[in-house]
Amino acid sequence: MRLSLKNIPERSRLLLLSLIVGVLSGCAAVILDWSIRTVKRLLNQGFHGSYDWQYLVLPGIGMLISLLLVRYVIRDNISHGVTKALLAVSRNDSKIKPHNTWSSILASSITIGFGGSVGAEAPIVYTGAAIGSNLGRAAGLSYRNITLLLGCGAAGAVAGIFKAPLAGVLFTLEILLFNVSMTTLLPLLTATISATVISYIFRGQTPIFACTLTPFSMGNIPFYIILGVVGGFGSLYFMRTTLALEDWIGRWHNPYLRWALCAGALGLLIFLFPPLYGEGYDSLGALLNGRDLALDGRSVLDFLQDSPWGVPVFFALIFFLKVLAMTATNAGGGVGGTFGPTLFAGAILGFVVSRSLNLVGAGVPEQNFVLVGMAALMAGVMQAPMTAIFLIAEISGGYALLIPLILTATVSFGTVRLFEKYSIYNKRIAQSGDLLTHDSDQAVLTLMHLDSLIRDKYPRVQLDAPLRDIVSVVSGTDAAVLAVLDQEGRFQGMIDLATARKPLLDPSKYDTWHAYNIMEAAPEFVYVDEKMESVMAKFDRTGAWRLPVVDTERKYLGFISKSRLLMAYRAELKEIASED
Repeated sequence: MRLSLKNIPERSRLLLLSLIVGVLSGCAAVILDWSIRTVKRLLNQGFHGSYDWQYLVLPGIGMLISLLLVRYVIRDNISHGVTKALLAVSRNDSKIKPHNTWSSILASSITIGFGGSVGAEAPIVYTGAAIGSNLGRAAGLSYRNITLLLGCGAAGAVAGIFKAPLAGVLFTLEILLFNVSMTTLLPLLTATISATVISYIFRGQTPIFACTLTPFSMGNIPFYIILGVVGGFGSLYFMRTTLALEDWIGRWHNPYLRWALCAGALGLLIFLFPPLYGEGYDSLGALLNGRDLALDGRSVLDFLQDSPWGVPVFFALIFFLKVLAMTATNAGGGVGGTFGPTLFAGAILGFVVSRSLNLVGAGVPEQNFVLVGMAALMAGVMQAPMTAIFLIAEISGGYALLIPLILTATVSFGTVRLFEKYSIYNKRIAQSGDLLTHDSDQAVLTLMHLDSLIRDKYPRVQLDAPLRDIVSVVSGTDAAVLAVLDQEGRFQGMIDLATARKPLLDPSKYDTWHAYNIMEAAPEFVYVDEKMESVMAKFDRTGAWRLPVVDTERKYLGFISKSRLLMAYRAELKEIASED
């Protein structure tokens, strides 16, 4: 049922809806945060013994509960929330199923609360996007405005979970929305401010990672550049290892086998390296305030802390293994994202670099490098430097470090771009040809659907049909071409009535000539699942005005004309670029 908002002007309606979306997204963020903390508190009571043996079993139990919940209750794939939101914009007219307004919260609360080594941010982004999408559809909005509300929901979710309104806007602009205008900004700002206020009301106004920082020193600029370069290569490791592991584990088709192997691996990793337990934000709080993580017998490897170089080695291992722990959690049935692990791994990397520099006499402030390392890895992994800079400044109150944040994030982003064009969120989408970008031409072609452009009005004739029968078909149609097929319906060629006019008007050939005598080969075939960018390239390459569309067995489905394609292109461009 549609909301009765028709009497409200379009711009006012969007602002009102963006306010509602922001409030709901902020509430969702508060609920998710409360749920995770509640599950942790209930589980961790009475579990503190030597080596914390619960690390071996609790994460696996949480993964199994999430697996069963998703498989038998939700019955839909809800992992990789940010990527799913991107796909909804490019493939599904910005439509997200209603259950996603709650299912990601429920499953990720269980996964993370039990100690799964993933983040809550991607699930809450997907939840916020689902809230915006479903509210926009209920209000009867166009694709463009549903997409805008989807972005408002995602922005509000980021703002709510981090208490960072500016970072919420930048996240949506850099990662989700491909068409940015001044009218886009006002609804986004409305959503993020309202979500942040809701978060302030229920969670207080203290920054998520309140920390003690040392004033910025110009003499440390070379060391921040080093951190940026290390962060760039660390980002490459993070992205490529994650995607490679997902592909490898994805070959195990039995979900319970995947769960058993991933749960065992995750339990062992967390048992050896306790900071990998859960989101790891408790560890970040200690490092950001200049305190080393004292394991005190909680790990069989805590002897490494007795040696000066053993500490950076121990945390370097945590950085490299965080990717394995995160991927094992998601692949084994857990629900969570890469957003939180990126921040955690970046902080660990910043600590390793700063402690190593200090061991050789550099004298750099370690807590500053922990904070800036978060921005370095986020800028590289997500390829969203502006989001990284201002998110880290907002969640820590660290605007005094704005210069090193900008410098390090820029260097990290530039380093990654030398080797990798896409972020961890959109690499797979780009490989499938469904990625929307800020290039309007490419975005329009991605949004167009081939099946809506196929025309089957053209008569069909058999390959061996005599000319007499073809003349009879021509007399009853105004089509410009005929499709020539074999007995199995496979496309063999086409008869252009303009070029075949002479034999068609010669009665002496009516019984001796056949379709194969006058047909022409198609300059190119268009396949039914082909991307529009490729279809447009075929028209440009051949100069043809129409091309046949076939399936994988070359069975004829119809023709697509260049004029129809261009008309659809102009209509789509007008839709996404229009200013209300």
